[in-house]
Amino acid sequence: MKKIYNILLTAALILVAASCNEWLNVMPDNRAEVDSVEKVNKLLVSAYPEHHYILVSEWSSDNVDDFGVANPNNERILEEIYAWKDVTVTDNEAPKNLWESCYAAITNANQALQSIDDMGNPEEMAASRGEALLCRAYAHFTLVNIFCKGYDPATADTDLGIPFMDGPETELNPKYERGTVAEVYEKIAADLEEALPLIDDSNYAIQKYHFNQKAAYTFASRFYLFYGEFEKAIECANLVLGSAPAEMLRDYAALKALPRDESVVTVQYNSTASKNNLLVHTGYSSLGLYIGPYYLGKRHTHGHALMVTEILNFAPWGEEEASMKETAAYNMYKLSPYKYAAANLDFVMFPRIPYLFEYTDPVAQIGYRRTNLAVLTTDEALLNRAEANILLGNYDAALQDINIWTANTLDASRCTPKLTKKMIEDWAAGLEYYTSLKPTPKKHLNPLLVDSFADELTEGSTLEAFLHAILYIRRIEFLHMGMRWFDVKRYGIESEFGFTAHGNELSSAVNDVSRFPVQLLDFFAEGSFLFLVLLSVDDERRAIQIPKDVISAGLQPNPRP
Repeated sequence: MKKIYNILLTAALILVAASCNEWLNVMPDNRAEVDSVEKVNKLLVSAYPEHHYILVSEWSSDNVDDFGVANPNNERILEEIYAWKDVTVTDNEAPKNLWESCYAAITNANQALQSIDDMGNPEEMAASRGEALLCRAYAHFTLVNIFCKGYDPATADTDLGIPFMDGPETELNPKYERGTVAEVYEKIAADLEEALPLIDDSNYAIQKYHFNQKAAYTFASRFYLFYGEFEKAIECANLVLGSAPAEMLRDYAALKALPRDESVVTVQYNSTASKNNLLVHTGYSSLGLYIGPYYLGKRHTHGHALMVTEILNFAPWGEEEASMKETAAYNMYKLSPYKYAAANLDFVMFPRIPYLFEYTDPVAQIGYRRTNLAVLTTDEALLNRAEANILLGNYDAALQDINIWTANTLDASRCTPKLTKKMIEDWAAGLEYYTSLKPTPKKHLNPLLVDSFADELTEGSTLEAFLHAILYIRRIEFLHMGMRWFDVKRYGIESEFGFTAHGNELSSAVNDVSRFPVQLLDFFAEGSFLFLVLLSVDDERRAIQIPKDVISAGLQPNPRP
C-alpha cells in the first residue's frame, strides 16, 4: 500500500521548503532544528494555509447560477464543483490543494509545539504556543467543514471525520484513520480552550497576519456557533466587539470615497489598516479572476436574476415594489454591487476579492496568481453573536446587533434599516417559500442543531422568522467569501443544480442529463424541458470528496449516492 503522503506532508518535504530559510539549522538527517523563540515564530508564519476554501464552498452553495452549455466561458473545475461532482482537475482552488495546504499548515504548527515542549515550554513562548494551537485548530476546522458532513450531535459520533494530527510525523510509513466528526470537534475545542488565554498581541510585528486576540476570539465564536455552544459563541464575540460594536465595523464611507474601480476597492476592502479586518490571509488563488470583471469561468457565476430574487431583494428593510425595480435592490447598500452585462456575461459582484499577481520573472511575465483576503472580521463576530442570541431565544439582543449591521451597511435614504421584531415576523410571513419556478430568499430549514435551540422551530414562529432574517443578512455579508455553503449545511437547506436557475434559458444543459439524476419539473411555453437536480438534506455530496491520492493510498472516501 502506498504511503498516504498527501494527508500530512512529511517532515522532509515540509523542511525542504524551510531549508531555504537561513534561520533554520539543518541537521545531518535533513531535519530542521527549531530551538529558539525566533525560529518558532518564523516557522509559525507557515502555519496558515496558502490555499483558500472559498471557491469550493461558494460554488457548492446556492449563490451561483449555471448559464448553460452555450456559454463558452466554462472552467471544468467550476462545472464540477457546481454540480457537486468529485473534482478531477488540479487548480489553485482544487480540494486537493486545500487538503495539502491545510495539512502542511498543521505540520508546521505541530513542529512549533514540539519545539516549544523540547525547550521546556518557557513562559516567553506562551504566546507562540497559543498561536500554534490556534493554527492547528483553524486548519482542522476548515478540513472538517469542507470534507465532512456538518456537525450534527445526533450523528457526529458516526459521521466520517478527517485525520486529526496532534504531533509531528515520526513514523516512516504511518497509517491514518478518519475518526469521526465528533472527535475532530472535541479536539478543536480542546486546542481553543488552551490557546485563547495564551494569545498576546505584542508577540507580532504585524498583528493582522497572525491570530491576534480579536481574530482568535472571532474564530472561536464561529467554532462555538457551529458546535452548538451558543453561550460561548456570545462570550467570545463580546470580547471582540467590546462596548461600542458599531464603531468597529467596516467603514463603507471610506470605501465609497475610493474610485469605483474593483482593483482599488478590493485591495482596500482587505487591508490590514481597516479596523474591522482581524486576520488577513495571502494565498495562491485565481478567485480574483473568477469573482471579478472577467469572462473567465462566467458560465457558472453570480448573475443578476439570482441577485434580485434571492440575495439582494425581498429584504426585510425594503418595500417589495421598490426593490423589484431594475437597480433598486443594488442601491440599498452604502457600497453598491458592481453589475456587468454583455454577450455571455451576466455577473454581479460586491468588490471583495482582489486579483493579485506575483511575478517570479518580470521579464518573461510569469509568476503566480494570488489574493489577499480578510478571513476573520468584526462584522462576522457581530453576526455570530446575533445568530447565537436568536438560537437562545434572546430576540431583543439579536435585534440590537442586526440593527447595528443594517445601520452600518444600508443606505438609509433608500430603505428602512432599523428593524423591529414585528417587521421581521411580518416580512417572513409575507414571503413564499422558495420554489424553482418562483425563487425567493425563504427556504425550508432543517437545522442540524435543532435540539440545542431554546425555542421550538416551527413554520411561522418567531424563531423561524429571525433565522430567515439572519441567514439573509449572512448571505449578503459573506457573498463571494464561501460562508454560505456552511450555512446551507448547518441548516439543512436543500439546493438545486441549476438547470432551472432563475428563469435563465438553460435548456441546452439537458445534454448533461445522462450524468445526473434529474427530475422533470415543467415545460416552457416553447416546449423545452425544465430540469432539477436536488441536493437533499441527507445527500452524501454535502461532504466534498477527499483527494483521489489519499483515497488511493488507503484513506476511506466519502460515500456517494
